[in-house]
Amino acid sequence: MFENLSERLGRTVKNLRGQGRLTEQNVKDALREVRMALLEADVALPVVKQFIASVQVKALGQEVLGSLSPGQSLIKVVNDELVQIMGEESENLNLSTKPPAVVLMAGLQGSGKTTTTGKLALRLKDKEKRKVMVVSCDVYRPAAIAQLQKLAGDVGVEFFASEPDQKPVDIANAALEHAKKQFIDVLIVDTAGRLAIDEAMMSEIKELNQVLSPVETLFVVDSMTGQDAATTAQAFGEALPLTGVILTKTDGDARGGAALSVRVITGKPIKFIGAGEKMAALEAFHPDRVASRILGMGDVVSLVEEVHEKVDHDKAEKLARKMQKGKNFDMVDLRDQMEQMQSMGGMASLIDKLPGAANLPDAVKNQANDTEVKRTIAIINSMTPQERKFPAVIKGSRKKRIAQGSGVQIQDVNRLMKQHLQMSKMMKKMAKGGMKKMLRGMKGQMPPGMGM
Repeated sequence: MFENLSERLGRTVKNLRGQGRLTEQNVKDALREVRMALLEADVALPVVKQFIASVQVKALGQEVLGSLSPGQSLIKVVNDELVQIMGEESENLNLSTKPPAVVLMAGLQGSGKTTTTGKLALRLKDKEKRKVMVVSCDVYRPAAIAQLQKLAGDVGVEFFASEPDQKPVDIANAALEHAKKQFIDVLIVDTAGRLAIDEAMMSEIKELNQVLSPVETLFVVDSMTGQDAATTAQAFGEALPLTGVILTKTDGDARGGAALSVRVITGKPIKFIGAGEKMAALEAFHPDRVASRILGMGDVVSLVEEVHEKVDHDKAEKLARKMQKGKNFDMVDLRDQMEQMQSMGGMASLIDKLPGAANLPDAVKNQANDTEVKRTIAIINSMTPQERKFPAVIKGSRKKRIAQGSGVQIQDVNRLMKQHLQMSKMMKKMAKGGMKKMLRGMKGQMPPGMGM
């Protein structure tokens, strides 16, 4: 998310840093570039105009022009304004009501509403320790009810059964009564979507809203629809008392226009962003951290939080002890590391949060894809337990069998063997106290923002 915008703004910022001082002219030149970057990111025109006008007023003030490092001061103004238009602070769900707290999910068909219902249920169960139940009022889309039932089973929350021949309002009433009897903390109601906004859809969801009196009415929208996301959210906001927005498919959105437009146009906060297919891939939306990512400064806080929450610390300690004892870093260890990476949203998600990620060469970014990680895991899974523990035994005929078993070429197996050997040597150096030497050797090769 934001790759294109981040790259364009990065170039503008770099040019400003080369200026001895800022003048009215070079500020205007820089803001012209920023304006083009925002428009290319599919940010809504009214939002772009508001953003540029506000930044220009602040940038031409004496506080920036008279600064010893005017380039840095202007970057701060841009950063603060990005935070401002996205909502300043992260806003959590308001569940402080007599249980069950009802969360109503609204949105168009194809926005990822049902999947997001499952993701939100998992988040509330695991992070907030709530007893959650989900119900589908979508009686129109084939298999919508069965899809939610499967997701509920996958994430370990209760599912209230419904049938396609029932009326959505009757389903909602029955689910609410059942939730009360079962002492459910949160009831999440998935509603029907349409390919476009229509009168029948709005009438139905208004009725559900009246019957359920939800504490949260969340609009789920596909971020890849850009400006249309904000426009659609506005239409729903006029029909429903929306309390927030969830942006989905942000991992496939290189522009980020929706994130920068939704808050201004709807007046409603973005509460979560969905960044992947995995059920754990639902993040709280932090405007300050997102602004930092856009300007290429990374999001180390979110990265640390993810490591704390999602890394298997027992496995990490076990590997550390193993390395200290001088034992080999085998294929099982490598597979564990790959799986841990996937649990944190994948390689691309991790790189996106690193400072200076926007300045990495395209060749590096292109290699940072989850397809390679999945292929590596498949190759390792095709090995025998002995081969995983002692990779040196893997020769010609074994390589051929492993390649066939994982659906890859022998060259791919050879590449993995070479990468594993390099990682194994690096691990041995680290175990012998060579970490400082290694870091010194890497100094100067690190991307901007990651220097030591």
